[in-house]
Amino acid sequence: MQTFVTHLESALDGTRLEAGKVHTVHQGRPIWVRYDLQKIGRAIRPESLVARAPSLWRYRELLPLPFEEEPVSLGEGMTPLLSCPRLGREMHVPHLWVKDEAQLPTGSFKSRGMALAVSMARHFGLKRLAAPTAGNAGGALAAYGARAGMEVYVFMPSDTPRINQMEAHLAGARVFLVNGLITDCGRLVREGIERTGWFDMSTLKEPYRLEGKKTMGLELAEQLGWRLPDVILYPTGGGTGLIGMWKAFQELRELGWLQADKMPRLISCQSDGCAPIVRAFEAGLRFAEPFANAHTVASGLRVPAAVGDFMMLDAIRASKGLAVCGRETRILDWMRRVTSLEGIGICPETAVCFDCLEHLRSDGQIQESDEVVVFNTGAAQKYPEVVPLDLPFVNKDQPVDYEKLCSA
Repeated sequence: MQTFVTHLESALDGTRLEAGKVHTVHQGRPIWVRYDLQKIGRAIRPESLVARAPSLWRYRELLPLPFEEEPVSLGEGMTPLLSCPRLGREMHVPHLWVKDEAQLPTGSFKSRGMALAVSMARHFGLKRLAAPTAGNAGGALAAYGARAGMEVYVFMPSDTPRINQMEAHLAGARVFLVNGLITDCGRLVREGIERTGWFDMSTLKEPYRLEGKKTMGLELAEQLGWRLPDVILYPTGGGTGLIGMWKAFQELRELGWLQADKMPRLISCQSDGCAPIVRAFEAGLRFAEPFANAHTVASGLRVPAAVGDFMMLDAIRASKGLAVCGRETRILDWMRRVTSLEGIGICPETAVCFDCLEHLRSDGQIQESDEVVVFNTGAAQKYPEVVPLDLPFVNKDQPVDYEKLCSA
């Protein structure tokens, strides 16, 4: 099988694991996929990518799926890196960009991870997949599972946004609502493995979703001409995006593809209603304590305990970054402000990032000269419950006072 994967490796203690076999976790903790980067460097150069299709699969040498196998794909293309001049001026961050993951097939960055994870599951002959979800991951798993012809079981908190429930149901998944948090859903999936034979596709409970999320970092570097920004703000729940990007940057540096050795500072952004990584970072801990009474309308951030907590905290500290809380009470304000100024419909999770950015800019931890990238991890349209509407009514059968209408 043609692939540059050499082995898999425990993220906790470095134990080497054989490639080409089904793996979940090692001693309850996640696993890295490792590549022969020297061979990759001899096989491909950055300029070779220009002629390839604009999708995450353009980085095939740095992905685990054997080259002779067709990926499970819904056409997941490269997402745009959008400049934000008006918002940047208001926030005194003139070099401000948004990488808009909402434009992926399932409306969120979860398309990346599930494209890889489901492709590898099919490669290994798995037939039945299950996952807990706070929302977008369940819809993505259902869609890619349907594309691959697999059975999919999804467990989600009963207050998960209705659109996430609907998309998983329409894609043919068996969807179950749970009176609890995503951690409760995860327990139900784990407890059902022996009885059902399904494979657990939870965040970082298998090694390949991380490899899909890694492509965010690869794309960003390519879009910036093989350099990296000064600061990246990323909303972190389970943390695969943050961890995956840092892995991508390390691989690019070892390949010698980066124009400079500068690494970005990673800012992990969480809501003050659920901030286990922020608490652990501030306390100087490597492992986070579960966050009691977790609550936030940013459902993707409502992860009170993450199996990859130490991987997030290691990456944040290695990058000389930070873990910061955004205010739950400002989520709706930021969603409207960013969309009205730039036309980019941001999700509640990304709204938290902008509140963090405002705080960090005001206290000088982000400078006016810094180039800043904020990741929009999902589409605003997927969260109708977060945006209450009380719109004015115009009666078509009565005269309209247009001056009053325009000044309202």
